[in-house]
Amino acid sequence: MSSPMTPGIAPARLPAEDIATNFADLHAPYTPHEAAVASDRCYFCHDAPCVTACPTAIDIPLFIRQISTGMPEAAAKTIFDQNILGGMCARVCPTEDLCEQACVREAAEGQPVEIGRLQRYATDTLMARQSHPYARAAATGKKVAVVGAGPAGLACAHRLAMLGHDVTLYDGAAKAGGLNEFGIAAYKATNDFAAREVDWLLGIGGIAVETGKRLGADLSLDALSEVFDAVFVGVGLGGVNALRAPGEDMDGVTDAVDFIADLRQTNDLASLAVGRDVVVIGGGMTAIDAAVQCKLLGAQNVTIAYRRSRDRMTASRYEQDLAASKGVRLMFNVLPVAIRGNGTVREIELEYTADTGAGLQGTGETICLPADQVFKAIGQTLDSDAGLALDGRKIAVTGPGRTGRAGVWAGGDCATGGNDLTVTAVAEGRDAAMDIHTFLMT
Repeated sequence: MSSPMTPGIAPARLPAEDIATNFADLHAPYTPHEAAVASDRCYFCHDAPCVTACPTAIDIPLFIRQISTGMPEAAAKTIFDQNILGGMCARVCPTEDLCEQACVREAAEGQPVEIGRLQRYATDTLMARQSHPYARAAATGKKVAVVGAGPAGLACAHRLAMLGHDVTLYDGAAKAGGLNEFGIAAYKATNDFAAREVDWLLGIGGIAVETGKRLGADLSLDALSEVFDAVFVGVGLGGVNALRAPGEDMDGVTDAVDFIADLRQTNDLASLAVGRDVVVIGGGMTAIDAAVQCKLLGAQNVTIAYRRSRDRMTASRYEQDLAASKGVRLMFNVLPVAIRGNGTVREIELEYTADTGAGLQGTGETICLPADQVFKAIGQTLDSDAGLALDGRKIAVTGPGRTGRAGVWAGGDCATGGNDLTVTAVAEGRDAAMDIHTFLMT
């Protein structure tokens, strides 16, 4: 992130109390009465479309019925059986595009059952207990290395430990959690929830965590394969794509993922430096999260500039509308062609684009926006594949995460087949664990 001394970029643009209010929980948790009322709206459908829409196949009608009958902890167990990170997914999952969009109430009334909030109510209730809800099976004597402590790695490690295997969980960062810890907007996961969820998950036992160990730099698959009976790779996407526009190396231009990570790890949001005129390049969730949080920190003008049309944005329409409601300007069909300033960014030139059917093309028409801070959020790349075969820019996998190397599985954002969602990464980690278990016990 740029230095607070960079002209135009400064901390404490708002009073600390205003920032605290801005970064409060986006959706207040249900009270027991609210949860009871919300659960009564469910039709408890047979062959419920919401279950089909859930990447982890949670039995949604069952857990909602359990809430409606006063058994939220049983509901949580139903959720965790399929998705051990159900607490975080209840906060960050795009339910508006998945289970809630498929809800029969949505089709009939335009108002779905609030499945995500009900899931949070159930999981929060159970997680408040002191004891972990799962016990380990008898020890198998098998050892598995899980490289990457994000959603996929955590889900894989938990399931393997539950099945009786000994797991060592490696991560290159200083703490476990992956994108849940470093890449999610702070107003979606408040009160250190990501770290608390990791601690809760590790309560199963049988999982040793080693941080500061990065695949390629500190770990090799050859060395791991000599010590462990199987290896799961869930390293996410650590690299960031370049804008390839003149001036992107100027002071004040930085990666949105680094900004969000700094924000998530700070103990004082008022100390974070933010510009007056901020431009975020990109159309995904990282772009939305960075832009909204800049606005919440006190930036006066925040613009998201996306090269394609609105319906091509990977961020959901709900998230786009959320950004607009916070005062973020959304520009579509614009592409950065130059960043200007005397060593420090002062403006960005954007060219209007058109999708002609033969690909995206510039129209020649440009517009310049004042900018003292520019964030790049145009996608991430694989940092280290450690020699595994690739399919495009991700690790090639078949079935439940099998790579081309015997004894090595992969899942989450680093592997092919997913859609870069936390909930999908959890499903892939869980399914790989079950396949690893079969492999180890055969």
